[in-house]
Amino acid sequence: MVDIVDKATRSRMMAGIKGRNTKPELVLRRALHARGFRYRLHAKNVTGRPDLVLPRYRAVIFVHGCFWHRHVGCRYTTTPATRPEFWQAKFSANVARDIAVRDSLLESGWRVATVWECALRRPEQVEAVARLLSDWLRTEMADIEIGEQDLALKG
Repeated sequence: MVDIVDKATRSRMMAGIKGRNTKPELVLRRALHARGFRYRLHAKNVTGRPDLVLPRYRAVIFVHGCFWHRHVGCRYTTTPATRPEFWQAKFSANVARDIAVRDSLLESGWRVATVWECALRRPEQVEAVARLLSDWLRTEMADIEIGEQDLALKG
């Protein structure tokens, strides 16, 4: 299958995809800050450079895009029709790296939260995620994963 745009246009489009300070990350940061939580952003000295680091709670939060990090069962986890082998290799590498980073952080005593982009699409979802994270941070649970389907289960 042939790409519908030329190579230069595709390159420019791909370069525009941000790795940090994404919209889902910004809305979550605002909601947590409003709840009184203070954090560091993309700390270089923490494995995987998590989106948010809360040293007081020895916790990190990753805000994952459903497409790039392959949120299982999510409607936003699609695979492009062009060059499927390339995309499968890319997605597999992303998932393997995510697992390795998470395991490394847990082994070194960090608590890990993964918040999926699909759970941060509407204001009421953002508030629900902030509430769940707030409750989690005050417990001793090692990890938590929050996706859109998790919010539906909890009302």
